[in-house]
Amino acid sequence: MLKSSFGFEFSIALRYLRAKRKQGFISLVGFLSVAGVCLGVMALVVVIAVMSGAEKDLRKRILGMEPHLILNSKTGSFADYKKVCEKLNNKKNVSDALPNLSGRVMLRSKWGFTGTIIRGVDSESRRKLIKGFEPLKATELLENTSSGKNSIIIGKGIAESLGVAKGDSVFALTSDWKISPVGVMPKMTELEVAAVYESGLYEYDSAVAYMNLENLQSLLGMGKKVNGIGVYITDVYAADDLAKTIDEVFPGRFFTRTWMEVNHSLFSALKLEKTAMFIILTLIILVAAFNIASSLIMLVMEKTKEIAIMKTMGATKKSIKRIFVIQGTFVGSIGTLSGVFLGIIMCEILSRYKFIKLPDAYPFTTLPVDLAFSDVALIAFSALLICFFATVYPASKAANLDPVEGIRYGE
Repeated sequence: MLKSSFGFEFSIALRYLRAKRKQGFISLVGFLSVAGVCLGVMALVVVIAVMSGAEKDLRKRILGMEPHLILNSKTGSFADYKKVCEKLNNKKNVSDALPNLSGRVMLRSKWGFTGTIIRGVDSESRRKLIKGFEPLKATELLENTSSGKNSIIIGKGIAESLGVAKGDSVFALTSDWKISPVGVMPKMTELEVAAVYESGLYEYDSAVAYMNLENLQSLLGMGKKVNGIGVYITDVYAADDLAKTIDEVFPGRFFTRTWMEVNHSLFSALKLEKTAMFIILTLIILVAAFNIASSLIMLVMEKTKEIAIMKTMGATKKSIKRIFVIQGTFVGSIGTLSGVFLGIIMCEILSRYKFIKLPDAYPFTTLPVDLAFSDVALIAFSALLICFFATVYPASKAANLDPVEGIRYGE
C-alpha cells in the first residue's frame, strides 16, 4: 500500500509537470497561466514602485519647503519668539526652531494682479528652504532675501498671472490703509522681483512668495513681531507626539499643525490611488489563477485512471489533494518569482536610465521609482495566495474521485 508522504506527493506532482500531455491544449493553458501570473506580478511591482516613488518625491519637496511643525499664536502675533525658539531647540527630536511670519497681500503689476501668501525668511530658515528650490541656485536664494533689499521671490504661477519676470517690479497692497489727497487708499509698496522659483507643486508656485523677514515685518506693520514658529525635527513622523509635548510646555498659547495635517488630502489621495491600482492589477493575477484552475481540472480528467489506481493502492484523499495543490502552487510560484525578478529589473532600468519623460503637467520630469522590499513581499505573497486558492477546487475534485468509476471510464 502507498503511504501518504510529502516525498511521494511531490514526486508525482513533479512527474505530472514534466510529462508529455496527451492533449497539447492543457500544456498551452499551463504555459499561459505562468505567463499571466508573471506579467501581472511584474506590472504590479513596477506600478507600486512608481506610486511609492511619486509619494516619496512629493513628501521630499513639501518637507523642503515647509516646516515639519508650525506653531501659530492664538493672539495673532508675539515678540518673544527668540525665547520660544530657545526652549524648543532644547527639546528632544528638534533640530531647529525658527521664527515664522506669513501674511496675505495683493500683488499688482501693469498686466494683472493676484492674491499671494508672502513668507518671511531669516538667515537660518533660508538654508532650510534651499532643499525645496532645486531649480534655483542656493546662492541666489540667499542673496535675494538678504536684509537691505526690498525684493521678493515669487513662484512661476504668480509670475505668469502678473506677466512679470526677474528684475521687474510689482506692487504689494496690504490691509494697512492710509489717507491720501484722493481719499482712503491701501498701503502700496514697490518690490523688485529678485527671482522666480519653480518647485513643481502648483499649490506653492501659484500662491506662495518669499521675502526677507525684517522687510516683511515692515511691509505688514508687525514691528519686531512674528505670528508663528516653524519647527524642524529629526524624525518627521514623530510630529504628532512633539505637538502634544509643545501643547504641554506652552498651554493655550499656540495652535499646532503638523506637515501631515497640512497635506492630509494630498497624501490620502495618493494612498487611495496606490490601493486602487493594487486591487485593479491584482485582477490580472486572478485571471491567470483561473487558467491554473482550468489546466488542473483538465489534468484531473486526463489522469482519471491513474488517480483511481493510486487510490486503490492505498493513497488517501489527503495525499491526492496535495499532489494537485503542489502542482498548481509550483506553477504559480514560477510565475510569481519570474514576475518579481522582471519587475525588479524593470524598476532598476527606469531608475537608472530615466528614458521616460513626463510632460510639464506633472511635478516630475521622469518617472520616480522607489522599490520597497515590503511592497515586493506583499505582492509576491498575494500572488502565491491567489494561486493556492485556485488549486483547491481541482484538487478536491481529484481527491473525491471514485476509484471504481475512474478505472471503468478512465482512458
